[in-house]
Amino acid sequence: MKTLHVVCAVIRKDDKIFATQRGYGEFKDGWEFPGGKIESGETPQQALKREIHEELDTEINVGDQIETVEYDYPEFHLSMQCYWCNVLSGKLTLLEAEDARWLTKDTIESVDWLPADKELVQKIKESM
Repeated sequence: MKTLHVVCAVIRKDDKIFATQRGYGEFKDGWEFPGGKIESGETPQQALKREIHEELDTEINVGDQIETVEYDYPEFHLSMQCYWCNVLSGKLTLLEAEDARWLTKDTIESVDWLPADKELVQKIKESM
């Protein structure tokens, strides 16, 4: 089974976290933390900064790693390194996502998370 190595940003602001709704592909309309694939020669942090710039026209600071989620989808295995992040500059402009929301501990489960993100959501909720 093919393994995809990706990174995701859990962007925090006060007591809220930023989530996006996929606007394309097999998992269109599912909610996730923004990020993407790690390209050859990139560190996870470099990939995350590049992906957030490409997807949201925003510069971020990449903080501590939260965890690495390992999840088997029917067609591939996902290895997703997840990091706490905050905005340095930019307005989180949606260039690829369909929608976005700032979620609190009380609203974090109000969206339909993609399967691999559900485990991470529980860990984040506990730390909020």
